[in-house]
Amino acid sequence: MVPLGRLPALPLARGSTRRRLLAAGAFAASPLPWPGLHTWRRAPPSDLRSWGPNGPCAPNTDKAGPPEAAAGVGHGSSLAEMGALVLSTADPLAKAHLTHAAFSRWAAGGLPVGLARAPDHPARPEKPLAVTQKEVPTHKAMGVPLNAYMLHNLAHVELNAIDLAWDTVVRFSPLRDTLGDGFFADFARVADDESRHFRWYSQRLAELGFRYGDMPVHNLLWRECAKSASDVSARMAVIPLVQNLNRKLEALMLDQD
Repeated sequence: MVPLGRLPALPLARGSTRRRLLAAGAFAASPLPWPGLHTWRRAPPSDLRSWGPNGPCAPNTDKAGPPEAAAGVGHGSSLAEMGALVLSTADPLAKAHLTHAAFSRWAAGGLPVGLARAPDHPARPEKPLAVTQKEVPTHKAMGVPLNAYMLHNLAHVELNAIDLAWDTVVRFSPLRDTLGDGFFADFARVADDESRHFRWYSQRLAELGFRYGDMPVHNLLWRECAKSASDVSARMAVIPLVQNLNRKLEALMLDQD
């Protein structure tokens, strides 16, 4: 490795160009907060978990959810324990239902952060088949409509996001005194948002004659984020990077098709 002191200085433009570059660097080092952050944090849990003719709407079905979810709704004496229950639930729709129940209990003030142990891997159903990203077939190779193919990919991204948010809550629950309740509240809210999105995609897939699990998927997002399991700072850095990579891979798959 070349010592830093021996590296040549980078050329820097003069005059107004130089000032713009320096100003841009200062802005990048001190990003502005998201204007909608406080509104997002104050919003109550959303019950608009179905998709109707005019967009998101409340479901008109039994709120008990899948049997696996109904059996676990009342369990868990803390947010971390509820998160561990979600992670150990294989059925995706039950996972989404339990997520909403857990966040609703938290938002109502009925749960402390608590402490729980995260599993090494989240429970998943037998299908979909998990392959490497290079082995994921195109929609033409599978003979499925492009809209169903993309919806299935999006549903898989949302399912990973649910598990990743809960894994962050559960795995780092021993750091509650350091991170503060707001850290865990934010990730529980993210999990709830993603569970709602998963419900929307699953509903539309069913309307097209498909269901989540009908098409192969890759586990890039979870595999890469698992590498940050022992470091909360690394977890905060790797999540957006891997999510961005996942979006680029999906776009590449469409370009190749």
